[in-house]
Amino acid sequence: MASTCSQIPSTSQQGNTATFTAALRSLVNNPDFSDVKFVVGKERQEVFAHRCILACRCEVFHGMFSQQLQSDRPRELMDIPVVLSDVQPEVFLAVIEFLYTNCVTLNNCIALEVLTSAVEYGLDDLRKAAVTYGQIDMKEKCLGFIENYTREIVKTRGFHELSDLALVSILQSSLLLIDELELLSAVREWANVNSVVLERPVPDVAKDIVRELRLFLLSPEELTRLENVNHKDNLIPVERIAEAWKFHALKKGSLGAQAHLLQRRKGTRPRDHHRYLNLPHK
Repeated sequence: MASTCSQIPSTSQQGNTATFTAALRSLVNNPDFSDVKFVVGKERQEVFAHRCILACRCEVFHGMFSQQLQSDRPRELMDIPVVLSDVQPEVFLAVIEFLYTNCVTLNNCIALEVLTSAVEYGLDDLRKAAVTYGQIDMKEKCLGFIENYTREIVKTRGFHELSDLALVSILQSSLLLIDELELLSAVREWANVNSVVLERPVPDVAKDIVRELRLFLLSPEELTRLENVNHKDNLIPVERIAEAWKFHALKKGSLGAQAHLLQRRKGTRPRDHHRYLNLPHK
Protein backbone atom coordinates (compact mmCIF):
# COMPACT_ATOMS: atom_id res chain seq x y z
CA MET A 1 0.00 0.00 0.00
CA ALA A 2 2.84 2.38 0.89
CA SER A 3 4.48 1.68 -2.45
CA THR A 4 1.24 2.48 -4.29
CA CYS A 5 0.78 5.80 -2.42
CA SER A 6 4.32 6.88 -3.20
CA GLN A 7 3.54 6.65 -6.88
CA ILE A 8 0.52 8.97 -6.69
CA PRO A 9 1.49 12.51 -7.82
CA SER A 10 1.19 15.23 -5.16
CA THR A 11 -0.38 18.63 -5.67
CA SER A 12 0.04 21.80 -3.63
CA GLN A 13 -3.15 23.46 -2.39
CA GLN A 14 -3.21 27.06 -1.23
CA GLY A 15 -5.51 28.44 1.44
CA ASN A 16 -7.02 31.91 1.60
CA THR A 17 -4.09 34.34 1.36
CA ALA A 18 -6.17 37.25 2.66
CA THR A 19 -6.95 35.35 5.85
CA PHE A 20 -3.30 34.39 6.25
CA THR A 21 -2.12 37.99 5.76
CA ALA A 22 -4.74 39.29 8.20
CA ALA A 23 -3.60 36.80 10.83
CA LEU A 24 0.03 37.88 10.47
CA ARG A 25 -0.99 41.54 10.48
CA SER A 26 -2.65 40.98 13.86
CA LEU A 27 0.81 40.14 15.25
CA VAL A 28 2.32 43.49 14.23
CA ASN A 29 3.27 45.35 17.43
CA ASN A 30 1.31 42.79 19.45
CA PRO A 31 2.88 42.05 22.86
CA ASP A 32 1.18 38.62 23.00
CA PHE A 33 3.85 35.93 22.50
CA SER A 34 6.40 38.57 21.40
CA ASP A 35 10.02 37.93 22.38
CA VAL A 36 11.75 41.19 21.41
CA LYS A 37 10.96 44.80 22.23
CA PHE A 38 12.19 47.89 20.39
CA VAL A 39 12.29 51.41 21.86
CA VAL A 40 11.88 53.66 18.86
CA GLY A 41 12.38 57.37 18.16
CA LYS A 42 12.67 60.38 20.39
CA GLU A 43 9.24 59.45 21.73
CA ARG A 44 10.73 56.13 22.96
CA GLN A 45 7.67 54.29 21.69
CA GLU A 46 7.67 50.56 22.45
CA VAL A 47 7.24 48.23 19.46
CA PHE A 48 6.81 44.50 20.03
CA ALA A 49 7.87 41.81 17.55
CA HIS A 50 8.81 38.16 17.11
CA ARG A 51 12.43 37.23 16.50
CA CYS A 52 11.71 34.24 14.26
CA ILE A 53 9.70 36.36 11.80
CA LEU A 54 12.20 39.22 11.69
CA ALA A 55 15.17 36.87 11.36
CA CYS A 56 13.75 34.81 8.50
CA ARG A 57 12.67 37.92 6.57
CA CYS A 58 15.66 40.23 7.09
CA GLU A 59 19.38 39.43 7.07
CA VAL A 60 20.14 42.43 9.29
CA PHE A 61 17.87 41.17 12.07
CA HIS A 62 19.12 37.61 11.52
CA GLY A 63 22.67 38.80 12.13
CA MET A 64 21.66 40.87 15.14
CA PHE A 65 19.84 38.01 16.88
CA SER A 66 22.50 35.44 15.94
CA GLN A 67 25.16 37.56 17.67
CA GLN A 68 23.04 37.64 20.83
CA LEU A 69 22.67 33.83 20.82
CA GLN A 70 26.41 33.36 20.37
CA SER A 71 27.32 35.64 23.28
CA ASP A 72 28.29 34.48 26.76
CA ARG A 73 24.98 35.67 28.19
CA PRO A 74 22.33 35.21 25.46
CA ARG A 75 19.28 35.21 27.76
CA GLU A 76 20.33 38.46 29.42
CA LEU A 77 20.92 40.19 26.06
CA MET A 78 17.65 38.92 24.61
CA ASP A 79 15.75 40.54 27.47
CA ILE A 80 17.25 43.99 26.82
CA PRO A 81 15.12 46.24 24.54
CA VAL A 82 16.67 47.27 21.21
CA VAL A 83 16.92 51.07 21.13
CA LEU A 84 16.44 52.77 17.73
CA SER A 85 16.52 56.46 18.56
CA ASP A 86 17.10 57.73 14.99
CA VAL A 87 13.97 56.21 13.43
CA GLN A 88 10.42 57.54 13.54
CA PRO A 89 8.03 55.02 15.14
CA GLU A 90 5.65 55.22 12.17
CA VAL A 91 8.51 54.46 9.77
CA PHE A 92 9.74 51.48 11.79
CA LEU A 93 6.20 50.13 12.10
CA ALA A 94 5.89 50.30 8.30
CA VAL A 95 9.06 48.20 8.01
CA ILE A 96 7.67 45.71 10.57
CA GLU A 97 4.34 45.58 8.71
CA PHE A 98 6.17 44.71 5.50
CA LEU A 99 8.24 41.99 7.18
CA TYR A 100 5.10 40.35 8.59
CA THR A 101 2.71 40.73 5.66
CA ASN A 102 4.81 41.56 2.56
CA CYS A 103 2.61 44.67 2.25
CA VAL A 104 3.21 48.21 3.44
CA THR A 105 1.01 51.23 4.14
CA LEU A 106 2.68 54.46 2.97
CA ASN A 107 1.86 58.15 3.01
CA ASN A 108 3.67 61.34 1.97
CA CYS A 109 5.06 61.90 5.46
CA ILE A 110 6.99 58.65 5.73
CA ALA A 111 7.65 57.42 2.17
CA LEU A 112 11.18 58.83 1.95
CA GLU A 113 12.15 57.62 5.42
CA VAL A 114 10.78 54.16 4.63
CA LEU A 115 12.87 54.19 1.45
CA THR A 116 15.97 54.99 3.51
CA SER A 117 15.17 52.24 6.03
CA ALA A 118 14.56 49.75 3.23
CA VAL A 119 18.07 50.38 1.90
CA GLU A 120 19.62 50.12 5.38
CA TYR A 121 17.84 46.83 6.14
CA GLY A 122 18.52 45.39 2.68
CA LEU A 123 14.81 45.00 1.85
CA ASP A 124 14.77 45.33 -1.92
CA ASP A 125 11.04 44.71 -2.37
CA LEU A 126 10.20 47.36 0.23
CA ARG A 127 12.61 49.76 -1.48
CA LYS A 128 10.81 49.20 -4.78
CA ALA A 129 7.44 49.79 -3.11
CA ALA A 130 8.64 53.06 -1.59
CA VAL A 131 10.06 54.24 -4.93
CA THR A 132 6.87 53.29 -6.77
CA TYR A 133 4.81 55.31 -4.29
CA GLY A 134 4.57 58.85 -5.66
CA GLN A 135 7.03 57.94 -8.40
CA ILE A 136 6.39 61.08 -10.45
CA ASP A 137 7.91 63.49 -7.95
CA MET A 138 9.99 61.01 -5.94
CA LYS A 139 13.26 62.24 -7.44
CA GLU A 140 12.64 65.80 -6.29
CA LYS A 141 11.52 64.65 -2.86
CA CYS A 142 14.52 62.38 -2.50
CA LEU A 143 16.85 65.22 -3.47
CA GLY A 144 15.16 67.51 -0.96
CA PHE A 145 15.64 64.90 1.76
CA ILE A 146 19.30 64.45 0.80
CA GLU A 147 19.86 68.21 0.78
CA ASN A 148 18.54 68.51 4.33
CA TYR A 149 20.44 65.53 5.75
CA THR A 150 23.56 65.45 3.58
CA ARG A 151 26.08 64.90 6.39
CA GLU A 152 24.14 61.94 7.74
CA ILE A 153 23.42 60.37 4.33
CA VAL A 154 27.03 60.36 3.06
CA LYS A 155 27.90 58.10 6.02
CA THR A 156 25.36 55.40 5.09
CA ARG A 157 25.86 52.26 3.06
CA GLY A 158 23.12 53.48 0.74
CA PHE A 159 25.33 56.41 -0.33
CA HIS A 160 28.01 53.99 -1.53
CA GLU A 161 25.36 52.13 -3.53
CA LEU A 162 24.27 55.20 -5.50
CA SER A 163 24.79 55.06 -9.26
CA ASP A 164 27.18 57.57 -10.83
CA LEU A 165 24.24 59.32 -12.52
CA ALA A 166 22.39 59.70 -9.22
CA LEU A 167 25.50 61.07 -7.50
CA VAL A 168 26.11 63.57 -10.31
CA SER A 169 22.53 64.81 -9.91
CA ILE A 170 23.05 65.26 -6.18
CA LEU A 171 26.37 67.07 -6.53
CA GLN A 172 24.84 69.60 -8.91
CA SER A 173 22.73 70.98 -6.05
CA SER A 174 23.80 74.12 -4.20
CA LEU A 175 21.48 73.27 -1.29
CA LEU A 176 23.52 70.41 0.18
CA LEU A 177 24.07 70.87 3.91
CA ILE A 178 27.71 69.84 3.93
CA ASP A 179 31.08 71.49 3.51
CA GLU A 180 32.97 70.76 0.29
CA LEU A 181 35.88 69.17 2.14
CA GLU A 182 33.55 66.65 3.80
CA LEU A 183 31.76 66.06 0.51
CA LEU A 184 35.06 65.46 -1.26
CA SER A 185 36.00 62.87 1.36
CA ALA A 186 32.64 61.10 0.92
CA VAL A 187 33.01 61.07 -2.87
CA ARG A 188 36.53 59.62 -2.55
CA GLU A 189 35.15 56.83 -0.35
CA TRP A 190 32.29 56.22 -2.83
CA ALA A 191 34.80 56.02 -5.70
CA ASN A 192 37.12 53.59 -3.92
CA VAL A 193 34.23 51.30 -2.88
CA ASN A 194 32.81 51.25 -6.41
CA SER A 195 36.26 50.76 -7.91
CA VAL A 196 36.52 47.49 -5.99
CA VAL A 197 32.97 46.41 -6.78
CA LEU A 198 33.19 47.22 -10.50
CA GLU A 199 36.85 46.20 -10.83
CA ARG A 200 37.70 49.47 -12.55
CA PRO A 201 40.27 52.18 -11.71
CA VAL A 202 39.14 54.97 -9.38
CA PRO A 203 39.60 57.75 -12.00
CA ASP A 204 37.49 55.81 -14.49
CA VAL A 205 34.67 55.16 -11.99
CA ALA A 206 34.55 58.79 -10.85
CA LYS A 207 35.32 60.71 -14.05
CA ASP A 208 31.81 62.23 -14.33
CA ILE A 209 31.47 62.72 -10.57
CA VAL A 210 34.55 64.86 -9.99
CA ARG A 211 33.39 67.42 -12.56
CA GLU A 212 30.74 68.49 -10.05
CA LEU A 213 33.11 68.93 -7.10
CA ARG A 214 33.58 72.62 -6.30
CA LEU A 215 37.33 72.76 -5.74
CA PHE A 216 37.22 76.56 -5.96
CA LEU A 217 35.62 76.57 -2.51
CA LEU A 218 38.76 75.09 -0.94
CA SER A 219 41.48 77.25 0.59
CA PRO A 220 45.10 77.07 -0.68
CA GLU A 221 46.05 75.00 2.37
CA GLU A 222 43.23 72.56 1.65
CA LEU A 223 44.21 72.33 -2.01
CA THR A 224 47.78 71.46 -0.98
CA ARG A 225 46.53 68.64 1.25
CA LEU A 226 44.22 67.50 -1.54
CA GLU A 227 47.15 67.23 -3.96
CA ASN A 228 49.07 65.07 -1.47
CA VAL A 229 46.11 62.72 -0.93
CA ASN A 230 45.29 62.63 -4.63
CA HIS A 231 48.61 60.98 -5.46
CA LYS A 232 47.30 57.78 -3.86
CA ASP A 233 44.26 57.18 -6.10
CA ASN A 234 44.31 59.95 -8.77
CA LEU A 235 40.64 60.62 -8.06
CA ILE A 236 40.79 64.18 -9.41
CA PRO A 237 42.51 65.01 -12.72
CA VAL A 238 45.54 67.26 -12.34
CA GLU A 239 44.01 69.86 -14.65
CA ARG A 240 41.02 70.26 -12.33
CA ILE A 241 43.27 71.05 -9.41
CA ALA A 242 45.29 73.41 -11.65
CA GLU A 243 42.08 75.33 -12.44
CA ALA A 244 41.51 75.87 -8.73
CA TRP A 245 45.07 77.14 -8.26
CA LYS A 246 44.58 79.49 -11.22
CA PHE A 247 41.48 80.90 -9.57
CA HIS A 248 43.47 81.67 -6.40
CA ALA A 249 46.17 83.38 -8.47
CA LEU A 250 43.81 85.51 -10.57
CA LYS A 251 41.02 85.91 -7.97
CA LYS A 252 38.46 85.09 -10.64
CA GLY A 253 37.16 82.15 -12.62
CA SER A 254 36.14 81.69 -16.24
CA LEU A 255 33.79 78.70 -16.26
CA GLY A 256 30.98 79.89 -18.52
CA ALA A 257 28.19 77.34 -18.35
CA GLN A 258 29.78 75.82 -15.22
CA ALA A 259 29.43 78.97 -13.18
CA HIS A 260 27.61 77.00 -10.45
CA LEU A 261 31.00 75.55 -9.48
CA LEU A 262 31.89 79.01 -8.15
CA GLN A 263 28.87 79.07 -5.85
CA ARG A 264 28.94 78.10 -2.21
CA ARG A 265 26.65 75.30 -1.12
CA LYS A 266 24.23 75.79 1.74
CA GLY A 267 26.54 73.92 4.11
CA THR A 268 29.82 75.47 2.93
CA ARG A 269 32.02 76.88 5.67
CA PRO A 270 33.22 80.41 4.82
CA ARG A 271 36.85 80.96 3.77
CA ASP A 272 38.67 84.25 3.21
CA HIS A 273 38.86 83.85 -0.56
CA HIS A 274 35.10 83.34 -0.91
CA ARG A 275 34.63 87.06 -1.35
CA TYR A 276 35.75 86.50 -4.96
CA LEU A 277 33.03 83.90 -5.58
CA ASN A 278 29.33 84.03 -6.35
CA LEU A 279 27.83 83.78 -2.86
CA PRO A 280 24.11 82.99 -2.92
CA HIS A 281 24.17 81.13 0.43
CA LYS A 282 25.15 82.53 3.81
